[in-house]
Amino acid sequence: MSVGHYENFPVGSILLPRRMRRAVHVIYRFARHADDIADEGDALPAQRLAALQALRDELALIGGGQTPQSALMQELARVIAAHGLPLAPFYDLLSAFAQDVEKTRYQDFAELVDYCRRSANPVGRLMLALHGENDPRSLAMSDGICTALQLINFWQDVAIDWQKGRVYIPQDDLAKFRIGEEQIARSDAGGVWPMLMDKEIKRALAMLEAGSPLALKLKGRLGWELRLIVLGGERILKKIHDVRGDVFTQRPVLDWKDWLHIVWKALTVRFSKKRRRV
Repeated sequence: MSVGHYENFPVGSILLPRRMRRAVHVIYRFARHADDIADEGDALPAQRLAALQALRDELALIGGGQTPQSALMQELARVIAAHGLPLAPFYDLLSAFAQDVEKTRYQDFAELVDYCRRSANPVGRLMLALHGENDPRSLAMSDGICTALQLINFWQDVAIDWQKGRVYIPQDDLAKFRIGEEQIARSDAGGVWPMLMDKEIKRALAMLEAGSPLALKLKGRLGWELRLIVLGGERILKKIHDVRGDVFTQRPVLDWKDWLHIVWKALTVRFSKKRRRV
């Protein structure tokens, strides 16, 4: 899970072990606060970057064994100490949020994935650290799931991001399909737009599938939470596919019928090793 983008997916739900919930909520508040600094309100870019730098400075205090100034960062310091959490994921999140202030276009998919590496993957890695999982294979699968969820949100929110002056669809993909940004501005899902979106859907699905075995590897409540998240991601991709990529008319979201389907599938179906199609 990344923070601030995955309203469709549970964050620190009752499925999580009780020992993890407070830590997850504090981590979420930190990331939500930093994300809001980058995105919300009328602050100038320089002011946003300065506020994010102030959070970095407080992280440095935590790393040096000193007490940070704000109540939120003091609480985060207690969580980090109690669970022995690494600081690198928090710095990565702040790096991604600072990039949101300055960068509004991505030349290719590699650039976009690098952003996801810092905006989404750190939260998954922190969840694993709280669970006591740190083997390279689990970390790689977590990264795949988190990057996929971030991509899914980008494909959901093409219209919303356009209003913020951002385009996350890679520029070289737009050029390949000969789609100009004026088509996004018109909320036009015609022409070859469905083909472009189908390509992006398949990319996200491939990453989600690559990471999905982690949902079975993790035991207990966290495994169930992750299984629901993975299946929810698949469901959103199917909804985008079913409307031929028209995320302008209505943003695809999960409703109660979708969640009934997801829970049923989580209880009855094991993740296949074969490639699934949306």
